Amino acid sequence: MTETSAEPARAPAGDALARALAAEHAAVYAYGVIGGRTSGALLRRATAGFDAHRARRDQLRALITQRGGTPAEPGPTYSLPFEVRKPADAVRLAVLVEQRVTTAYLELAADRDPALRRIAALAAQECATRAYGWQPKIGDPFPGMGRGGADFDVAVPNQGAETPAPDSSGSDGPAGTSASEEAQPEPSAPEGQ
Repeated sequence: MTETSAEPARAPAGDALARALAAEHAAVYAYGVIGGRTSGALLRRATAGFDAHRARRDQLRALITQRGGTPAEPGPTYSLPFEVRKPADAVRLAVLVEQRVTTAYLELAADRDPALRRIAALAAQECATRAYGWQPKIGDPFPGMGRGGADFDVAVPNQGAETPAPDSSGSDGPAGTSASEEAQPEPSAPEGQ
């Protein structure tokens, strides 16, 4: 008789560590490009980001080695999602890098090992903080998912506003449209955007 687990099967921590390491390798490369297209305060921010990702990369390499694995080496070059010609492009790339590295750490944050969860949570928090430092605005409501991934409305209805009950009969709504065809309100952007 075989036992079944109530929990779904998870990929070994080594796989998530390897993916986080790959993301850090790519981030180190990208920050080299970012630093090459910036100066002054932006260059100092790029250097700090480069140093932070290099430290996380080294930490992940050590963790993989301690667990008996062999950490992957970085590629000689990485494809960037767009050409970085000016400082504005560098800022855009830095924000994208931080968002993607955050996504890589989300998987590691689900591991059973509390030490790995802590490392992943702290790394994701650092990435989110850096992304906000580059572009101080709130981006995707669900990190790693993007706006298109949310299939529900997170807008809060106005208090005190009367909302008519939906017509479950399928009959025509206002102006000859069916209830399912009525315009839905767009979520309002946070103030300052």
